[in-house]
Amino acid sequence: MHITNSKEKKWLQNYIECSIYKEHFNTENKMHILNLLTYAEELEKFISNKFPGTKRFSLEGAETLIPMLHEAMYYAGNLNVSKIICSMAHRGRLNVLVNIFGKKERYLFKEFSNLYYDKNKSGDVKYHLGYQNTINVNNNIIDIILKCNPSHLEIINSVVIGSARAHIDLMEIKNSNKILPIIIHGDAAITGQGIVQETLNMSQVQGYEVGGTIHIVINNQIGFTTSQKKYLQSSRYCTDIAKMIDSPIFHVNADYPECAILIIKMALNFRFLFKKDVFIDFVCYRRHGHNEVDDPSVTQPILYQKIKKHTPVPKVYNDYLVMNKIVMPDYIEKIKSRNKNKLEKEYEYSTKTKMYYDNTNEIYNNITCTQQLIDFKKIKKIASEINTIPHEINVHPLVKKIYDNRYNMALNKIPWDWGAAENLAYATLVSQGISCRLSGEDISRGTFFHRHAIIHDQKNGSIYIPIQHIQNKKGKFYIWDSVLSEESVLAFEYGYSTTNNSMLTVWEAQFGDFSNVAQVVIDQFISSGEQKWGYKCGLVMLLPHGYEGQGPEHSSARLERYLQLSAENNIQICIPTTAAQIYHLLRRQAFQINKTPLIIMSPKSNLRNPLTFSSFENIINGKFTEIIDEIDDIEMSELKRIIFCSGKIYYDLLEKRREIKKKYVVILRLEQLYPFPKSLILQILKKYSHISDFIWCQEEPINQGAWNYVQHYFRNILAINSSLKYIGRKASASPAVGNLHSHKKQQQKIINDALNIYS
Repeated sequence: MHITNSKEKKWLQNYIECSIYKEHFNTENKMHILNLLTYAEELEKFISNKFPGTKRFSLEGAETLIPMLHEAMYYAGNLNVSKIICSMAHRGRLNVLVNIFGKKERYLFKEFSNLYYDKNKSGDVKYHLGYQNTINVNNNIIDIILKCNPSHLEIINSVVIGSARAHIDLMEIKNSNKILPIIIHGDAAITGQGIVQETLNMSQVQGYEVGGTIHIVINNQIGFTTSQKKYLQSSRYCTDIAKMIDSPIFHVNADYPECAILIIKMALNFRFLFKKDVFIDFVCYRRHGHNEVDDPSVTQPILYQKIKKHTPVPKVYNDYLVMNKIVMPDYIEKIKSRNKNKLEKEYEYSTKTKMYYDNTNEIYNNITCTQQLIDFKKIKKIASEINTIPHEINVHPLVKKIYDNRYNMALNKIPWDWGAAENLAYATLVSQGISCRLSGEDISRGTFFHRHAIIHDQKNGSIYIPIQHIQNKKGKFYIWDSVLSEESVLAFEYGYSTTNNSMLTVWEAQFGDFSNVAQVVIDQFISSGEQKWGYKCGLVMLLPHGYEGQGPEHSSARLERYLQLSAENNIQICIPTTAAQIYHLLRRQAFQINKTPLIIMSPKSNLRNPLTFSSFENIINGKFTEIIDEIDDIEMSELKRIIFCSGKIYYDLLEKRREIKKKYVVILRLEQLYPFPKSLILQILKKYSHISDFIWCQEEPINQGAWNYVQHYFRNILAINSSLKYIGRKASASPAVGNLHSHKKQQQKIINDALNIYS
């Protein structure tokens, strides 16, 4: 009754009052349901007997989930779905992997024996792993995918939605009814974790919608060890969050499998007709503790006395069929005997046969080509096209000035600034057949008024996207101003990127500092997804970073955290300082064969600093340089010190050195911090072999920034008689001061100390 759309409400009323009673379960259907329920129960008991005391997060108490999901898969197949993408937490995952996704029991038993692992990656625990398979529904082949899931349970929601959207965008004719996301929640998690609200808020937003998601909440009526509702939630139902987007919510008793199947069919019909999310509150119970090592009666004595006496679902349904003379009383024993024989054979196979790691992951669209250069005439033509605005569009005066300047850049009259070079990178990629997707808060304009990839007509409000109007373009260009969220949007873009690795996917934080709201995504997926699950990801994160006296939350993107997460070539961390560098870095990422995420500490004040501007020659014929050597003429005989640095502080040092005209200091800037460019640094240092005084200079406090990371590398490559000193801010709990005067005073001291200036 909370639904405001009258068409949706009338359809639901009519379906429930008329259509649902026409549904009929024949004898074959009922026996099939019983078979599924029984095998789900037998699998749990078999694992318990063979591997006592081992965590498995049993499905017992919610076995009806298996026939319900089975119906969802096959009914969706009849609705012409080509791909079903699912996620779920721990509860019942192993059972679902076997009974729905077709993972062979032998692989599961091998994992329980701890003899089954991949030497090429760190891997993950068995109840986090995903799987991919195909099913045939009336000659319609459907890919079914269960995404890998960390213990941050609900964070997978946005990843699944992003993956679904990528599959939709890969279609020549986009049809969201061909792709079905199914998300399985826990009752305590869906009410307790804010990512649920963020994902729902995004579900109907242009650029992020997927035509609706089926949500099934396994309502154990307990969260970890807490079952009293007053401690778990403030709402009446765990699914009340769905009311924010007017989703239908169905409450169904898991002890009634036929009801659950009727509900899932109704939910699918509604989703395909109205392209909206649907929620099913699957009310069940948890027969054991949070895991099988736990004794739940310690904290929930009354509840578990009731559960112990409660008849299991398979027996409830079997007794119902026996009572209605659909099956004979001994039928279930025959099923159990058959199940036991199968499970014993699979177990024996797992103990005697050498097995290699099963293919549990999705098939990706990987680029196999290397970077293709563009000739001068073509790139000049593209530059002119994307910086020419049709006369009929009424452009804001400030934007017109920006585009007039960019047109002059295209004519090679003035150097290229950051925003122009970045847009040119996307445009050249699109012209070469590589699609680009940009997403983030205010990304189309750019937080710092620098990108303007979308032009807004000042009279009628219409939009014009220059990159979408390149002649003979082969790729597509998507740019979406996201909802005001970091966690859900970044998780969405991660899911999108892992599914469509042939596209350059970019997420920009409004301020680099704000990415800390999405730290779970960065820790659990972006930095470790490949090692844990084999997921390749080419996602680019643009994180505005630099100390301009704007306070603690507008200075630091927490570079140190990304450096701490870097290992085994899992990510790239770059701080480009010129327009040409960002151009080449983005293009390098797009053509990268072995995809890894790219974290770019992008500038703020440097966006308009003339020293960062680049010539057209450097853009056309250059390449990304991981470390940039001294650019001024330095007399070698006078040279006494080398300063290593990264990012904005380079220009502060450069300008001050030029101002005081002291040329005894060389300034080398690291444009890529990880992977650390050791060989390039050694190559550059050969000509400075007589220098023994080295400085690492940074804006960030000593306990932050790159110092704790780079010092180990430098101490290994510098000569034994060399000294390496830190110059920067002292240790601080906060990233930066809030007072502009204090900031300037600190900054001046850093520059003076680095250049040996004493007043």
